Amino acid sequence: MSGSRGQFSSRLGFILAAAGSAVGIGNLVAFPVVATKNGGGAFLVIYIAFVALICFPVMLGEIAMGRASNKNPVGAFYALSGGNKFWGRLGGLAILTPFMIAVFYSVITIWIMLYMLQSASGNLDRLAEPAAFGEIVSSPTLFFYMLITMAIVFFILAGGVKGGIEKAAKILMPTLMIMLIALVLFVLTLDNAVEGLRYYLVPDFSLINSTVFRSALNHAFFSLSLGMGILITYGSYFSHKEKIVNATRLVAVMDTSVAFIAGLLILPAIFAMNPNVDVQTLSESSVSLIFSYLPQVFLEMENIVGYTGASILATFFFMLVLFAAMTSLVSITEIPIAWMIDEKGYSRRKALAAMGLVAGVFIVLATMSLGMVDRLSSMVTYGGVNKSFFDVIYDLFYDTILPFIGFLVCIFCSYRWKRSEFMQEVGEGDESYTTSLLASYVNLSLGTFIPVVLLLVFANNVAQIYFGYNLLGF
Repeated sequence: MSGSRGQFSSRLGFILAAAGSAVGIGNLVAFPVVATKNGGGAFLVIYIAFVALICFPVMLGEIAMGRASNKNPVGAFYALSGGNKFWGRLGGLAILTPFMIAVFYSVITIWIMLYMLQSASGNLDRLAEPAAFGEIVSSPTLFFYMLITMAIVFFILAGGVKGGIEKAAKILMPTLMIMLIALVLFVLTLDNAVEGLRYYLVPDFSLINSTVFRSALNHAFFSLSLGMGILITYGSYFSHKEKIVNATRLVAVMDTSVAFIAGLLILPAIFAMNPNVDVQTLSESSVSLIFSYLPQVFLEMENIVGYTGASILATFFFMLVLFAAMTSLVSITEIPIAWMIDEKGYSRRKALAAMGLVAGVFIVLATMSLGMVDRLSSMVTYGGVNKSFFDVIYDLFYDTILPFIGFLVCIFCSYRWKRSEFMQEVGEGDESYTTSLLASYVNLSLGTFIPVVLLLVFANNVAQIYFGYNLLGF
């Protein structure tokens, strides 16, 4: 079976693929604005602390589970628990979650592709109109772009681990970084860009509250691909000759760096166009910012670089976001495919066909729930808000489930899978780690305060999203 599953050819391949799964829309767009709305530099400090003190140990846990078992999340929970069916079923959450996230992520990726093509076609002025987004997401032409998006993703996945996922990551990730840095360098030359930098980087501790902590941990978890089964699956493709800790550290640093650098792009661009902007009025929604606000920002650059120049910059930006979305979408989609290969005995081709068929149905329904079909557009009401089918998927599988799966990983690694075996797997071939303070911290924290924090965040997310109540009270 391992031959059909494949393996990364090198540590670099694993790092770029894992970072590619982590770097996405949340890094490039949502993170900079959420950071600014929640205290700027103060948010950054909290975010980095969560990455280092909470997310990093969970990352080690997920990757170690994958490499030790050589299986997908369901197989990993089942095998490492000694064949316990209860844990195997809980592992199913880490298959269902990436499947549903792949659905809403596919829809957003389709919009990004359409916006990129519209910008390249000289229609930036249309994209900047207030009604443009609503018209585009309810247009039947989206289904054509859905086929293109799915074809690209499944073409990459058809190449397997080494020839598909790793090869694409080695091309897309460096390209993404070059494009991002190039855009940052340009934006920083604009008048008033420094005001955006100051707002983004100077801490405002008066804005710290429970929402800041919740947002920071949610972003850290989603950004690092935790709770989605990605790192368990990618860990199963990771060679025993490589050191888990060093590779994991580089993935975390790369992901956090991209998010931070994206802030050097988004906020200076906004302030350059409107020095008096009230950042607190910006939406924390990635969707609202990408598709409603940023086209207006690029159009206003017409006064500086002309309409053609503004269109080129917009095209460049949407291409950047599209690359990031594609790397994440490939990784997310691979998880159910690995499950079908491992647990159902499917060939990769058969697993791809099954995934394409089932996911295609859900993607069509999610697309239709944004103005095309009333029953799907107004599906249910909770938290005092009317929600579409797309909204339900986003709220349940992005904002709610991820910290809970992280909690399960902590409990499993600390109490169900022998902790000594977990620590041995993490430290395999890395003698400097086994006797380090980091090893002591991971060993202690993963079974004590980290699961408590994750369970509290999960409970508070449920209370706020579905009942409009803040359990933390500040």
